[in-house]
Amino acid sequence: MKSALITLASAFALASCGAPDTANDGAMMNNDAMADPMAGDMGMTDNAMANDAMAMPMTAQAFADTAAASDAYEIASSKLAVDKAQSAELKSFAEQMVKDHTASTAKLKSAAGSITPDPTMNAEQQANIDALEAASGAAFDTAYHTQQLAAHQKALAAMQGYATSGDDEALKTFASETAPVIQGHLTMLEGMQGM
Repeated sequence: MKSALITLASAFALASCGAPDTANDGAMMNNDAMADPMAGDMGMTDNAMANDAMAMPMTAQAFADTAAASDAYEIASSKLAVDKAQSAELKSFAEQMVKDHTASTAKLKSAAGSITPDPTMNAEQQANIDALEAASGAAFDTAYHTQQLAAHQKALAAMQGYATSGDDEALKTFASETAPVIQGHLTMLEGMQGM
């Protein structure tokens, strides 16, 4: 699942060669990099994905938009899980996600200063929400867990990448302080029994 980011990042890097350099293109590229929480493993390594994420620096606006959309997706999907999940462990995790990503959104807005983060989910994030809305029972639990693993892997790579090579000090601090929280979420997901 982590390798999906590498595949997307590589595709976007190749596609952007020779393309006009606009702020909107950069924001869309970086927002899309976290967009595919249902993508399968394409055989790439976790280290390669993390290296690709760090090798492609984001502008402050693109990072803020990516983080805001990620939080919006996490909150929306987790609110669904609070209502629909069958697993008590998953339901508890979802409650924590709503709390933590709401706090992350507030911290992002504060760190962004004059930048206004755009929390609009991209098409793939919205499609994943739609899939969760349509799912029920054990299928919902599996879909939510799978989406959360992928989304947190991508969010972690984005935070670590921006913390290392970002262009705004306040947002770099936000990214470096948020990365361990995301890693904690990922550790919880990886430790869930029967998922």
